[in-house]
Amino acid sequence: MAFFRLIRIFSIILYYGIDQLVFRRFALSRLCFIRLNKDNRAKRLSKALIKLGPLFIKFGQILSTRRDLLAPDIAHELSKLQDNVAPYGFEIVLKQIEKGYRCPPQHIFSHIEKEPLGSASIAQVHGGQLLNGEPIVIKLLRPNIKKKVKRDINLLYLLAKCFMILQPHLKRLHPIAVVNEIKHTLDLELDLSNEAANGSQLRKNFQISTKLYVPKMHWDLVRNDIIVMERIYGIPIKHIEQMKAQNVNLEKLARFGTEIFLQQVFEDNFFHADMHPGNLFVNVSDPNHPVYEGVDFGICATLSPSDQKYIALNLVAFFQQDYMKIAQLHIDSGWVPHHTDAHKFAAHIRNVCEPIINRPLKEISFGRLMDGLIRTARSFKMEVQPQLLLLQKTIFNIEGLGRDLYPDLNLWDQAKPFLENWVKKQNHPIKKLEQLNRLLENQYKDNQPSHKTQPPHRPNHTLKKISILTIFIGGFSLYYTEFFNPWIGGIMVIQLIGLWLT
Repeated sequence: MAFFRLIRIFSIILYYGIDQLVFRRFALSRLCFIRLNKDNRAKRLSKALIKLGPLFIKFGQILSTRRDLLAPDIAHELSKLQDNVAPYGFEIVLKQIEKGYRCPPQHIFSHIEKEPLGSASIAQVHGGQLLNGEPIVIKLLRPNIKKKVKRDINLLYLLAKCFMILQPHLKRLHPIAVVNEIKHTLDLELDLSNEAANGSQLRKNFQISTKLYVPKMHWDLVRNDIIVMERIYGIPIKHIEQMKAQNVNLEKLARFGTEIFLQQVFEDNFFHADMHPGNLFVNVSDPNHPVYEGVDFGICATLSPSDQKYIALNLVAFFQQDYMKIAQLHIDSGWVPHHTDAHKFAAHIRNVCEPIINRPLKEISFGRLMDGLIRTARSFKMEVQPQLLLLQKTIFNIEGLGRDLYPDLNLWDQAKPFLENWVKKQNHPIKKLEQLNRLLENQYKDNQPSHKTQPPHRPNHTLKKISILTIFIGGFSLYYTEFFNPWIGGIMVIQLIGLWLT
């Protein structure tokens, strides 16, 4: 079976001339005059990925953020990939529901719409009503999709290894790590209970928000291959003319989008990583205060504290036009070799960034900016960081959304104060004390034996040392505080008591 799938992949590659994009001199389709499709290279690649199926569409979506690997026209075309496919039969839907809940559908739902609200490569969505009349949405995995994805993942690993052998320069781009990231993403999407959990977490994070509404999940009806959630009725965000006709404040909507993104990434450290227009709707009941409505939470992500801080510091340095700081951050983090000339690297970054800083979106070519930055990074042998692929993808979605809604929006003015305040809070004495307290707890736990052989009143010297250090930092911070902060004083008193008790 895998052999025939490989033959199909090979035939599609030749038909669309994709081999010419990778092996420019020795492309088989060029030598044998096989290529039949006459579209430009970007459209050919996009059509080939659609033909190859859901895994390759996901691969193309993630690949669209890899400006170090793609030409601008190809990256732009791949960023528009949407995996809309023909729906499967309603009879199969009813059988899936009966199998998932072990009872006839009419025992749970008073009505299920035959025509799907959406049909993608991974799942299909139908509207309906519960027995109490509440409008809901039912999302179901496509039949046999797990087997198909597993098969294609194995083939993708094979292709990545072949490319590394035939094109050694691709090793720097970590193709195996990229496939690992795609596999991880798809594994999460294939477990709909994971999507329900993501949606519930986002709903908690934005429970009191007036900018984003997340529908509630019906947990008693959640399964690995079926979820049921509250139905929303907002306008699809891509229907901009319809929102203009209702006098929706598009400037405010664009600003809210940026604020939601910043909160998710830096305040909550849990972000919706698939914020393309198909997953966003707008409640326009108050046109002057539109509210985002999000769906499809299969791909959500977090960042490590070091990645969070690294990204924030880089952005702040960019807003402050401190290109030397950006270069040094890249070197310190290991993203470029430690022997890199920081002054030379900073000069190259300045040449790319200076012409576009502080301009509104309509005057900025992000494609040209990213191409310039990637060319600079490649010339300094920058290592691609696969763990940030989802964040890169989300940033591109937000940027495109902002441009479509309100081209005059100035992201610099909006993001700069937020990030500067966030970095400042990370360096606040209280924040340092919280981090030290967590270190104290973790080290204390690590020092505890698996069986209690220690006398109950024996002093823990590690605990004492860290407690003394905490008191010292708290007292030192008081000296530089304009007025006495009761929180700092309280932490000091607690540590003094703890020191006495130990």
